[in-house]
Amino acid sequence: MTQVTRGAAARAGVDLSKRVFQVHAVDRSGRKLLAKPMAPERFFAWCAELPAGCLVAMEACGGAHHAARRLRLLGLDARLIAGHFVTPYRMAGKSGKNDANDAAAICEAAGRPHMRFVAVKTAEQQGQLSVHRLREGYKAERTALINRIRGVLAEFGLVFPQSPEALGRVLAEVLEDASNEPTGIARLVLQRAHLHWIDLDLQMKWCDERIEAHARSDERVSKAAALQGIGPIGASALVASVGDFKPFDNARQFGAWLGLVPSQNSPPASEYLSPP
Repeated sequence: MTQVTRGAAARAGVDLSKRVFQVHAVDRSGRKLLAKPMAPERFFAWCAELPAGCLVAMEACGGAHHAARRLRLLGLDARLIAGHFVTPYRMAGKSGKNDANDAAAICEAAGRPHMRFVAVKTAEQQGQLSVHRLREGYKAERTALINRIRGVLAEFGLVFPQSPEALGRVLAEVLEDASNEPTGIARLVLQRAHLHWIDLDLQMKWCDERIEAHARSDERVSKAAALQGIGPIGASALVASVGDFKPFDNARQFGAWLGLVPSQNSPPASEYLSPP
């Protein structure tokens, strides 16, 4: 791409991956200027020569927020688009999905006057969200572990109430009780599982401490946590996910963004207004 062509670029769509970025650039009239793959660092060097304020769009995916932050530091208008908003602009349809077609579709979607974009998250937001993801992973792992413990115990006729607290209170005693049926190897398995359970509880406690610190340091989290039905964990996750609440005109819009309202599946009004 020559220097003159770079200066003529008005919009670029980028399909991201770990090792190759597929780029599709157009001028103000929509004429294609460039369609080629680039290594990530080569891509950022290319972007550094684009005119200030040039729109560079990407799908919101892993690594996209980081790429958008880097591009904004270069003075570019980096934006993210939800994938389901890009699909209708892929000219080759579902059967033609590839990196080049996706980049062209992203570029086309970004040029629509009423397109909705995903807010770019700050590094601080993503750092806090990583705590929540870690906690959710530990929680899912703990649930699976407890179910495995119950499965082993049930094989020896030992069944306890459903709550984890109830099982936790009696598990150590069950392992020490020589009168029940579990064999020596089964007891060793249960002991190791119990130790893993304790470790997962400690890891989740560490996550909870980080979330509580977030609630103390961020006034928005404190205010959200004070609402009925929302505690510090939910409030911290909301603030870290949304960041800026100003784009929402009212609570109804925010509820729709969260998915708290059913999706619209009704036919368009024109079908009801068509003449007999």
